[in-house]
Amino acid sequence: MTVVSAERPAPLGVLAAGGRVPIMVADAAVRAGRPVFIVALRGLALPDVTRFPHLMVPIGMPGRVFNAFRGAGCREIVIVGSATRPRIRDIRLDFRALQLITRYARAMLGGDDKLLTWLVRLFEAEGFTVRGAHEIAPELLAPAGALGRHRPSALDEADIAIGIDYLATAGRFDIGQAVVVVNHCIVAVEAAEGTDLMLARVAELRAAGRLRLSGRAGVLVKTPKPAQDRRVDMPAIGSSTVAGAVRAELRGIAVAAGETLIADAAETAAAAERAGLFVTGIALKAGPA
Repeated sequence: MTVVSAERPAPLGVLAAGGRVPIMVADAAVRAGRPVFIVALRGLALPDVTRFPHLMVPIGMPGRVFNAFRGAGCREIVIVGSATRPRIRDIRLDFRALQLITRYARAMLGGDDKLLTWLVRLFEAEGFTVRGAHEIAPELLAPAGALGRHRPSALDEADIAIGIDYLATAGRFDIGQAVVVVNHCIVAVEAAEGTDLMLARVAELRAAGRLRLSGRAGVLVKTPKPAQDRRVDMPAIGSSTVAGAVRAELRGIAVAAGETLIADAAETAAAAERAGLFVTGIALKAGPA
């Protein structure tokens, strides 16, 4: 008689920063029958990480992170969640961090893509395989087309096209992933502040009369940078993005279909529906080979 061994899969390691997406990735892995171990960045990760086997680690302790994942038997790692760049003086360093400090400082001299590429290579050099959140939880990816009843108008579609064209160009400079376009005019560009604060800035411009518009106008467009490693820092939206778009009095949100994560998609779609905003996924054209 042949005996088939049902070997338990190795745990998926999740390096969790802020927001709901790390929790949703962990839930997706568990639903697929895979155990999870989370290393949560203290001060960033949500309390929900305590539902899973986990370790809270201050930012700046890569040695503890590597040892925790190895001790849990993790071979594949997902790096996911929202974060702002810490100041070096605010980081608590372990011995491994001291060994890496010069390389880290060099990686900080550039945009987010440069820093995250360095982080991926660091994990790979330690023997881990880095996976994207979308590989573990593909259901989080934005579909093509509208999420609800509301659709972009012809003017909205023209604004979306301008936003996509701009982001494809600006992305080469590792600037940001989002832009607000109103009546064929770019009025806000995401930089270090992130999408939510960029939308808050648009709301302030309207309140101050710097953007003289009648009623709702304009679109938030969000896409990945052209050469960005999709395994880390894939664009993401959620209900807070919808709330920001409402305060900015925009007509809708357009994201790259299949290349943008939607946190709590049902909640996000419902919030947009209540607000009368469209949320739509746009299929990006492939760049030159």
